[in-house]
Amino acid sequence: MLNFDALLFDLDGTLLDTAPDFITALKIQLQRHGREPLPDNMIRACVTNGSVGLIQSGFGMEPDHPQFKTLREEFLELYFGNLADKTSLFEGLQQVLDECAARNIPWGIVTNKPWKYTEPALVQLNLMDDAATVICPDHVAQPKPDPEAMHLACSEIKIAPANCLYVGDHVRDIDAGRAAGMRTIAAGWGYIGANENIHHWNADWIVDQSHELHSLLF
Repeated sequence: MLNFDALLFDLDGTLLDTAPDFITALKIQLQRHGREPLPDNMIRACVTNGSVGLIQSGFGMEPDHPQFKTLREEFLELYFGNLADKTSLFEGLQQVLDECAARNIPWGIVTNKPWKYTEPALVQLNLMDDAATVICPDHVAQPKPDPEAMHLACSEIKIAPANCLYVGDHVRDIDAGRAAGMRTIAAGWGYIGANENIHHWNADWIVDQSHELHSLLF
């Protein structure tokens, strides 16, 4: 059992498996533009890089391309239309949240996903009211890997960073947590690219499967 006073999560690929709805949106868009669909596992690996990474992979196009902005806006509109249809908590994480509630340990979210997409997804999944804090890029000047969002979350829940654990599936999550003075857990179940080595992120712990997190924490 670990000693901690608050538990904070990244959102996509860490707390929530949002990939199915991203996959749906990108497949619809690629079909609309007469392009071949990508394999689901390839799309999953891109989700951690948000809409920019998905458009790069789906259309083989860099952000400086003149059509990139239009395609990204189109994708986000498609995603917004079904952003919680198939999204769910990863296996075992409801048990973690329930345990936090039973022990009066606040939990929250620090994500680079904009509030426009974060808030309705959490509402649809009945998670919004239980989260002690939800910090999005809209709330800070600098998103992760900058630690500003981490400090804001700690300020909202009135718990020192040293007493918080942060769980994330990208090196920027671990960098942000470490920079804020938190202990960090790398989510090996998340949207991790084939070329990424999670052992190089310098997290305090690595958990390979989401259902194993509860046994580490409690």
